[in-house]
Amino acid sequence: MSFEPGNGPVQITEAQIAARIQELAAQIREDHAGQTPHLICVLNGSFLFHADLCRAIRVPCTVDFLQASSYGDSDQSSGEVKLIKDLQFPIHDRHVIVVEDIVDTGLTLSYLLHYLQGRGPASLRVAALLSKPSRRTAEVAVDYLGFTIPDAFVYGYGLDRAQLDRNLPFISSQAEDA
Repeated sequence: MSFEPGNGPVQITEAQIAARIQELAAQIREDHAGQTPHLICVLNGSFLFHADLCRAIRVPCTVDFLQASSYGDSDQSSGEVKLIKDLQFPIHDRHVIVVEDIVDTGLTLSYLLHYLQGRGPASLRVAALLSKPSRRTAEVAVDYLGFTIPDAFVYGYGLDRAQLDRNLPFISSQAEDA
């Protein structure tokens, strides 16, 4: 069974995503040799990337989930970040990797990194599938980056359009006239 994009072109194929995740996983294995990294999935958009990355790193790791939002049901950031779901497990003295779907304005990730740093991790890094540097209003470092993309509304592979299309195996973008 194949999925077709709703009304926009495929920007990043399933094969490109899979290949890039293998490269990121290799870097994480190298950077965390002898450690047990703790991967925190930022819900909802990161769940597919998080799952695939966890499998690909092929080293013992632990996982947790948190949810924050600055978008609500809109496709534009409100500029105000709200923590919706907190972590279940402590991260003090852990080597933490925050797994994010997309770094857009950087506001949500900046908020989360400040929040998590207060919990005393041994190290705190970021893995993001996508980055839109042209939209950045808060500078944040991304240690493991999948793809840099232009300023366009994207969906698929965890990212949604009004809660739909998260299960597409590729990244698509909104058509110009949609």
